[in-house]
Amino acid sequence: MIHNERYGLKTFLSGVRDGFPIGAGYFAVSFSLGIVAKLSGVTGIQGFFASLFTMASAGEYAGFMVIRESAGLLQMMLVTLVASARYFLMSCALTQRLDPKMPFRHRLFIAYGLTDEIFGVQIARPGYVEPVYSYGLFVLPALLWSSGTLLGIVMGNLLPASVVSALSAAIYGMFLAIIVPPSRKNPVILCCVAASFGLSFLFSRLPALSGISSGTRTLILSVLIAGLAALLFPVKEEAADAF
Repeated sequence: MIHNERYGLKTFLSGVRDGFPIGAGYFAVSFSLGIVAKLSGVTGIQGFFASLFTMASAGEYAGFMVIRESAGLLQMMLVTLVASARYFLMSCALTQRLDPKMPFRHRLFIAYGLTDEIFGVQIARPGYVEPVYSYGLFVLPALLWSSGTLLGIVMGNLLPASVVSALSAAIYGMFLAIIVPPSRKNPVILCCVAASFGLSFLFSRLPALSGISSGTRTLILSVLIAGLAALLFPVKEEAADAF
């Protein structure tokens, strides 16, 4: 028993070590997200728990923008669901690396901590994904992500309006960092990104469509563009098996 406890602690601390650089990056990004949350009227406590329970940059950003427009809960749920849909694919891939006998409670908590970077670390480890290692891996990223959001909201309340407005643009740098590398490698993704820019601009300018809120616009364009791309350019079976 003592040996197992020590092994469990060692595995947990190994996860904490691997999760620290992820958490440090999350802290910097979530500060900018906190500025956006502040502009949407979200309090520090609300922003902290929103980040703690969600842990999804694009999903949270979309949710805060919906709050800013005073939209309903249904629209917020749909927008957040679409913006975070990639986690369905990651979860399906990760289930292949879980012990078939793993209890449901461990699967549930591992799913809570699933993000792009954490998924990358987990999938790269040999053998089955260990629950204790996963808990250590996402404990710091979860705390630093939510703390960064809180700090961004607090600082947004203290800084001048002009500085807050400038800092709110930093969140777009994060999205550019996400879409530029895959767009350079895959022309289909590049076309999807270009189409989203162009159609979003048209939606905001055409008289018949300009009245649609940005949250609904994001929802419509995400489903439309992603659906057409999947229909016209499906991923080849060989590539999917390699992943």
